[in-house]
Amino acid sequence: MSENISNNALILALLSLNGEIAIQKDYLDSDDIAEDDVADEEEVLEDLEQAFMEFVDVYKARASNDTTLPNLEELLAGEA
Repeated sequence: MSENISNNALILALLSLNGEIAIQKDYLDSDDIAEDDVADEEEVLEDLEQAFMEFVDVYKARASNDTTLPNLEELLAGEA
């Protein structure tokens, strides 16, 4: 996968997944979720987190070879 996507697509995927994880966590912490749906929504969160970590691994590998990419922590903090 890392060879087939652009740096921009990789960055956007990381930022999008990071945002979706935050939204899903907020949803799970809210009173808006029915008790019967909690397990399913927790699975969604786990899937999002797994996908995020896979993209983080790709980003780290690419960033080690491309010094033009921002630091991952700065990118996720919105400083890049």
